[in-house]
Amino acid sequence: MNEVNDNRPLVLVTGANGQLGKELQRLEKKWSSFRFLFLSREDLPIHHFELVRNYFKGCRPAVLINCAAYTAVDKAEQEPLLAHQINAEAVGVLSAICAANHCRFIHVSTDYVFDGTATIAYTERDIASPQSVYGQTKYEGEKQALLANPDALIIRTSWVYSSFGKNFVKTMIRFLGEKPQVSVVVDQFGSPTFAADLANAILQISSSNNWISGIYNYSNGGVINWFQFACAIREMIGSSTPIKGISTAEYLTPAKRPAWSVLNTSKIVATYGVTIRDWRESLAQCLSEMGD
Repeated sequence: MNEVNDNRPLVLVTGANGQLGKELQRLEKKWSSFRFLFLSREDLPIHHFELVRNYFKGCRPAVLINCAAYTAVDKAEQEPLLAHQINAEAVGVLSAICAANHCRFIHVSTDYVFDGTATIAYTERDIASPQSVYGQTKYEGEKQALLANPDALIIRTSWVYSSFGKNFVKTMIRFLGEKPQVSVVVDQFGSPTFAADLANAILQISSSNNWISGIYNYSNGGVINWFQFACAIREMIGSSTPIKGISTAEYLTPAKRPAWSVLNTSKIVATYGVTIRDWRESLAQCLSEMGD
């Protein structure tokens, strides 16, 4: 894919072994107008700043999609410095390098930048107030990215799942097959995001002639709680295992989760014309792919 005379713009993807990185790899052939270079955490740890700078000397990407992140939400409470280095400092460095090299920078952020006390969908203009180390470091990363490079583009997303890696859907399928009963919280609301849909939206934005920087929200359509999500998974896979609804107070975790994570996606639709599929349609596709 990287022939010497290949003049197609190069898209560099960091964190390529994560859920979103894997889905971007699956889309490589569909987006043949680009060349791609996929770098895992082992290939390019983004918090090793000199390595990152040297990498840019060797290749000249047109777009950098940063999928790399410290995503262990609970573990981050015990490793705040490492989480900050990866989710905040490294993002600022990547953004600055992109600015210096005339490279579009797309960074993926999270609903955890909000405190979850809202009752309507969060817009990009709403005030961030993260309640966990993970959320704090991701919000700091947003700020550092835009400070270093006003032309950067940030996409906040929520409840990401796919057929790759660890996620709620895969965990539920395993639990429904192993346990006599599964307990899932009923008082945390949001919109699931199929990583394949997000990946396609990112590449659509990457190829746009109308680059407008700033913060955008992206998730699939619909508002549900985790219990309803689990029940839909059970229904679609044909399981009969009972699912019990419990409160957040009954399922204590080291890091606080937002009770409300619903994101208003109207800005990204109006600006870039991306498609927002209903969460059920996307879940059905993911489960179908997992069954193939």
